Amino acid sequence: MKFIGIIPARYASTRFPGKPLADMDGKPMIQRVYEQVKNSVDKVCVATDDERIEKAVLAFGGNVVMTSDQHKSGTDRCFEAYQKAGENFDVVINIQGDEPFIQPQQIETIKSCFTDERVQITTLVKSFRPDDDFEKVLFNPNSPKVVINKNNEAMYFSRSVIPYIRGKVYTEWLPNHTYYKHIGMYAYRADVLAEITRLPQSPLELAESLEQLRWLENGYKIKVGITDIETIGIDTPEDLSRAVEALRKKES
Repeated sequence: MKFIGIIPARYASTRFPGKPLADMDGKPMIQRVYEQVKNSVDKVCVATDDERIEKAVLAFGGNVVMTSDQHKSGTDRCFEAYQKAGENFDVVINIQGDEPFIQPQQIETIKSCFTDERVQITTLVKSFRPDDDFEKVLFNPNSPKVVINKNNEAMYFSRSVIPYIRGKVYTEWLPNHTYYKHIGMYAYRADVLAEITRLPQSPLELAESLEQLRWLENGYKIKVGITDIETIGIDTPEDLSRAVEALRKKES
């Protein structure tokens, strides 16, 4: 099978404008992400609507595709970039541009799901630790939670804590149940990607601002790969500071 990795990158961001170009110890964040994934797929490219990001990617020798500035989601941007790639691939992997610590093993976990020809879409989750701070971690709306069935398929994604554990106080929830957090990387068979980008926004998607709920509402199945590798997503400048500190420790 042939895999293409596409990294959607927007300059505009409510919480962190210019995030893809934020300096991470001498390299822009988008370069850090690119370098983490380039050896795990047959091709990788950045999909952007901003000339500043295009210029930065070309400066480090990366592939970049300019896309429309009207897209409402990274998935829509991915599909346009795939159409412009000029090659056929079996699977398109949507890699978040704010996950500079994504590991090749995690991409391999995603890829391995497609050995089952019935798989349409895949994504990645990691369990919360029993000793995580339930208020800062479990109750963080910027870290969506996932419930999965016995076939490792997603049943629902939510910014709220799911499931609710009846009869126990919040501080007892993590030690008494395995909660999964969503790591925002998706992979789609190319024909499925074309289908889901034609779907209108759905009620649950609009309620939670999670586009994957649109696919579930329309009957698509999302296979879940489970990783035990911790990643650091970057949503705010404060997150960036912690990420740079972690990067320096890793490289020292």
